[in-house]
Amino acid sequence: MADKPTIRFATENDVPTILQFIKDLAIYENALHEVEATHDSLLRTLSFPSTPAKTSGTYTLLITPPSDPTTTTPPQPAGMALFFYNYSTWRSAPGIYLEDLYVTPEQRGKGYGFALLRRLAEEVVKVGGKRLEWSVLRWNEPSIKFYESVGAVGMEEWMKMMVQGEALGKLADVGS
Repeated sequence: MADKPTIRFATENDVPTILQFIKDLAIYENALHEVEATHDSLLRTLSFPSTPAKTSGTYTLLITPPSDPTTTTPPQPAGMALFFYNYSTWRSAPGIYLEDLYVTPEQRGKGYGFALLRRLAEEVVKVGGKRLEWSVLRWNEPSIKFYESVGAVGMEEWMKMMVQGEALGKLADVGS
């Protein structure tokens, strides 16, 4: 329907938009200085419907508002969900890990974040998966309240861990 937003898989042509959304999200999280993504690195590492999955099989859904009948300018994407497929050994089933959910400030409150989460839940069900998961910063109270409103629960007993930078090189025994 023309009065509903459209959700589609991003293509290679959408990489500039994806990169801008990544930077906008990093600004919101006061972490722009940590963004290493570039147009070329995203082209190398993201997967698109027209290309075979790369090392991570990471995809992006873009949501675009309905067309405005008063203008001939096509609407620009209002947000994205960048995700990859994962696997639960205990459930013996695939799932989806949502890396980033972002809706531009001027488009928030219109149900676009919910629509993207719903589309991801549909994808989990489609592949026979059992869970959709993501991380959220503890200080991001608006997002936490939104996620709880759709039925998400915090995993208090689990602590997220990661190895990066110099520690990753050391663990991989690179350069020693």
